[in-house]
Amino acid sequence: MDFELDEEHLTVREGIRKLAQSRLAQRADHYDQTGEYPWDDVKDLAENGYLGMTVPEEFGGLGADSLANAIVIEEVSRADAAVGTIVDVHNTLAVDPLVRFGSQRLKEKYLPGLASVEILGAYALTEPDAGSNAANQKTLAEKSGDEYILNGRKIFISNGGVADVYVVYAVTDKTKGSKGISAFIVEKDMAGVSFGPPEDKLGIRASHTTEVILDNVHVPAENLLGQEGEGYKIALATLDKGRVGIAAQAVGILQAALDKSVKYAKEREQFGQPLSYFQAIQFKIAEMAMDLDAARLLTYRAAWLVDRPGRWSKETSMAKLFASTAAMKHTVQAVQIHGGYGYVREYGVERLMRDAKITEIYEGTSEIQHIIISGFVLGEK
Repeated sequence: MDFELDEEHLTVREGIRKLAQSRLAQRADHYDQTGEYPWDDVKDLAENGYLGMTVPEEFGGLGADSLANAIVIEEVSRADAAVGTIVDVHNTLAVDPLVRFGSQRLKEKYLPGLASVEILGAYALTEPDAGSNAANQKTLAEKSGDEYILNGRKIFISNGGVADVYVVYAVTDKTKGSKGISAFIVEKDMAGVSFGPPEDKLGIRASHTTEVILDNVHVPAENLLGQEGEGYKIALATLDKGRVGIAAQAVGILQAALDKSVKYAKEREQFGQPLSYFQAIQFKIAEMAMDLDAARLLTYRAAWLVDRPGRWSKETSMAKLFASTAAMKHTVQAVQIHGGYGYVREYGVERLMRDAKITEIYEGTSEIQHIIISGFVLGEK
């Protein structure tokens, strides 16, 4: 058993950390305040190979594994969690189902563009009546000759409106429940595709989240992922890897909270001595460091497992649940450590607290993670 990263993963971490801290971190506050989509960051990441890195080499990507992807999401999120969302959505939620379930023709058509980021990817599962209950899809896909006609609404779609291709889930057979759901690749420029305005969010504000509206969208039958009726299976398999990405995002946010808290505790003096001399602060820092270490270990284990045969839903849910809970808990403590300064934008910890909250919600709420974990432990899965 080896708890050290190998040379390849250490190289990935060193490279992305340098880029994230020198470029992305410097722009994070600006993008948070303006809500602009961070195209400069996307360009920097793409030019250095960090977007599209999970695309197989034969299609122009790096063929990186899930651990390398998690490390990149962690380091990017340490600098700016909104950009971490963009990386996870593109590298994991858009690329992974295409790699695992797409036909050779679909892979040849879309993966080279996703690898070079000539096209940006997104994932459209959530609907007004299908949040935690993802099987309750209402979007319909009616077969007509050699194409499907899609009608419906998707909400809370990350990269919505800016992405070029979307993995869209729709019902192809109403009589079969979750086995009547299918997955499609839908292009932004197809007639009938439109978008709502970006949501005005609490956190990850630079990651655009919109409604995706499908109004008689004609999608070629060849854009079907897998077989008809396999959509729900594809969604669950994709979310397993996606949860690793959100766990990594939470780890990055928590690392940033610890970085800022340690720095401030050493510099700020009260009653004639640095805050770091006070036991109350020491205990907060110790718990923060302990939970960070545990969250990172759970996340790296889950990332290593999902590339291996087997079903790893319990392990990915554990990583996401623990890391997101820890990130939320300790970003609140980081604000407390900073006192009044923690409540203003200048010190950056209030942004970390706002960004951390979403990790407990998207790609499966904390409540859903508890249900998944307990199901496996109790032998009900």
